[in-house]
Amino acid sequence: MIDKNIEISLNKDFENIKKTDKKGIEYWHARDLMPLLGYPNWEKAEGVIARAAAACMNSGQVVDNHFHRTVKMVEIGSNSIREVRDWKLDRYACYLVAQNGDSNKKEIALAQTYFAIQARKQEIFERLSASEKRLYIRDEVATENKKLFSTAKKAGVTRFGSFNDSGYRGLYGMSLGEIEKRKGIKKGELLDRAGTTELAANLFRITQTDEKIIKDKIKGDIQASRTHFMVGGKVRQTIKDIGGTTPENLLPETHIRELKKEKNKTLLKGKNNN
Repeated sequence: MIDKNIEISLNKDFENIKKTDKKGIEYWHARDLMPLLGYPNWEKAEGVIARAAAACMNSGQVVDNHFHRTVKMVEIGSNSIREVRDWKLDRYACYLVAQNGDSNKKEIALAQTYFAIQARKQEIFERLSASEKRLYIRDEVATENKKLFSTAKKAGVTRFGSFNDSGYRGLYGMSLGEIEKRKGIKKGELLDRAGTTELAANLFRITQTDEKIIKDKIKGDIQASRTHFMVGGKVRQTIKDIGGTTPENLLPETHIRELKKEKNKTLLKGKNNN
């Protein structure tokens, strides 16, 4: 049996090295990923990647859509640098790499599970309607918010209103009250009136703050609030960098409870027809 602590640690490592391009596509650099899979030797790692690419081709996929060859510059000492080969791998490519790795390695076994679950989640998410995606992300935000507040409590946070507002100030450039006034919504309705894009930005803010508080061993109200503000600001800057609309300028949408009512009506109708 694989140690649960090792599993949690590796899952966090996979998330920490994950990157997102300007189109919002997640990817991993092979030179970051392969050591986590038990392949510190690049030559052996490339052999696994080659088998994964072959499996991709045999499945009828366009290899270049999932495996993108690239190069990076690394320091080799004495202020010298040299060019080394690397691969930019999307989630499906990572899944195939894990499937073609040495199954005797516990890291490979964990990676197979991790990327299979992630691939399945993405497949399911892509099949959802716009309303279903919004409901799905809203539930994710609620779940991750609970985790963040639990982490904050353990870190010694006592002024949760201030802590929460700091994250909004970073992401929106204004306080929660100011956001609600700007959008013309009732107090406490922000996340329930947020669309998919706005919810996704908040989800990233929440999860990354949670990770940073734990990783950096943040303690106390002041440090935790500063961290929340900083992470929110980083997310905001990323939105600006890719030419997106900052969240305070996104229009509010129908309250989430209305979507839930429609979903329940549809489910009830389906049962009555069966």
